[in-house]
Amino acid sequence: MQQTDLSIFNNSNYNPGNKLKILVWYIILNVFFMNRLFPFMAPKQWLLRIFGAQVGQGLIIKPNVNIKYPWNLIIGDHVWIGENVWIDNLDKVTIGSHCCISQGALILSGNHNYKKTTFDLVTLPIVIKEGVWIGARATVVQGITCKSHSILSVASVATSDLEEYTIYQGVPAVKVRERVVDKK
Repeated sequence: MQQTDLSIFNNSNYNPGNKLKILVWYIILNVFFMNRLFPFMAPKQWLLRIFGAQVGQGLIIKPNVNIKYPWNLIIGDHVWIGENVWIDNLDKVTIGSHCCISQGALILSGNHNYKKTTFDLVTLPIVIKEGVWIGARATVVQGITCKSHSILSVASVATSDLEEYTIYQGVPAVKVRERVVDKK
């Protein structure tokens, strides 16, 4: 049996961008985004755009939100991102309009190949389409598409695509029922 050997791990084929840009972003991230004493939305939207994120109108982004690389982030209109959300966007993450990413949710576009002794980094994009709700402490892993108006319930883990207008729950998340959105 082969064993994992982290002494030979080599991540050199992954290049997230200019090292100075990354350093400056980490400073901005800690001062303005991870800081619970800085609740202001407009400067955060502006800073995300300055660092290459595509951000629509009406973004609500609460304190203590960790965004790895804003240049890998697309956010639609009127999106809510709750406290303690971690968008670990080693690859492209797209969040459609009118989505809610609740407190403590994890959006993880990277992982490791446990089948290789070198534990290689694997990244795949994540797409969260319009009207999706990612519940508190829920996790979406790399390569997943959450289709229109799907829901990932509290503390659930999406390891396969979520179908539109469907509610998922559990670890791994499974379909529990259809989502019906009432008109006003």
